[in-house]
Amino acid sequence: MTPIENDRIRKVLVLGAGKVGSTVADMVAEYHHLPVTLADRTLPPAEPGDRGVARIVLDVEEGAALTAAMAGHEVVINALPFHLAAQVAAAACAQGLHYFDLTEDVAATAAIRALAPNAATVLMPQCGLAPGVIGMLGMQLASRFDALRDLHLRVGALPRHATNRLRYAFTWSIDGLINEYCNPCAAIVQGRPVSVQPLEGHETLLLEGEAYEAFHTSGGLGTLAETLAGRVRNLDYKTLRYPGHRDAMDFLLHDLQLVERRELLRQVLEHAVPHSRDDVVIVFASAAGERDGRFEQLTRMARIHGGRLRGVDRTAIELATAAGVVGVFELLRTGRLPPRGFVGQEQVGLEAFLSTRVGNCYAALGETASTQSHAISRQGHASVHAWPSPIRHRRSKEARP
Repeated sequence: MTPIENDRIRKVLVLGAGKVGSTVADMVAEYHHLPVTLADRTLPPAEPGDRGVARIVLDVEEGAALTAAMAGHEVVINALPFHLAAQVAAAACAQGLHYFDLTEDVAATAAIRALAPNAATVLMPQCGLAPGVIGMLGMQLASRFDALRDLHLRVGALPRHATNRLRYAFTWSIDGLINEYCNPCAAIVQGRPVSVQPLEGHETLLLEGEAYEAFHTSGGLGTLAETLAGRVRNLDYKTLRYPGHRDAMDFLLHDLQLVERRELLRQVLEHAVPHSRDDVVIVFASAAGERDGRFEQLTRMARIHGGRLRGVDRTAIELATAAGVVGVFELLRTGRLPPRGFVGQEQVGLEAFLSTRVGNCYAALGETASTQSHAISRQGHASVHAWPSPIRHRRSKEARP
């Protein structure tokens, strides 16, 4: 692979100035010292004296305005709602920009992938947490077995304190949650690729002594099921929640038939379920199969908490999601991604991702860290990770990309 020269990427466009998009923009400015343009229909006020992130008003559904905004940039990172992903990717491809996004939507990813044969740049959707980093983790665990039997991936973006009957508070997009709770889910069962229904496959599990439930949700596997077809007997992705949440959502979606009235469902949830910035992200994966002639299991787990970035408090889900896309952006800058075409998350080595400036957010998933965390857990302490210290404290020891 021919390394990409650093001076070919001089400016980054981030679309979507919500909590995650703003975090992405600040993370690129802080860790890569590149000028960033942050664009949205409406914009939050800029931080006083912030020269790293320029803010512009933009409606991406106006094609000419989007094309004009892309001029002068080499990379676009799309943090807009999933239904705009294919349109933005097509514009980026036409303008010769590298494209990254955070979508979990299967149809949007398929549309973006269809652009790849004629693309002169990278098209890399699904770069967040799940899909995203969880796919890198799953692929690493799969590679550790001579014959892989089972691979189970679990992710939860949870409030630290759940006091309502739903055992939940919104820590991220309402639209994204509805999308993954209502659409079919990819899986592999007994060696066959299948489509399963969201909220099915209910299970209960203990992680470091705490009780959770898990169930199928859409989009979390990304393209991993396709990549591992024929190599694994059972593969699934499920969302982690506190016990009782699944039954309450099943009542809303199916007993009240709100699955057929998604806008009404959105109104109900937005009115009744609080938003919370006091959150935690849990990432867990287990794999089982044959290794050196015997049946073994490997597991990885990380807890990610919130922290401060460029003087602003960020939630765990904001940091974990933004780190996913900014990490692969760094791999592009340093010549560790394919230079063009569609790139799936599982094509990225987990250790390569963890070696990036923002990969430390997921440090507990590394093989060395995993061994250490199991030792800590046996002593009765949870393996947790807070956001890494600002880059200025480490700059003297790190070569800038």
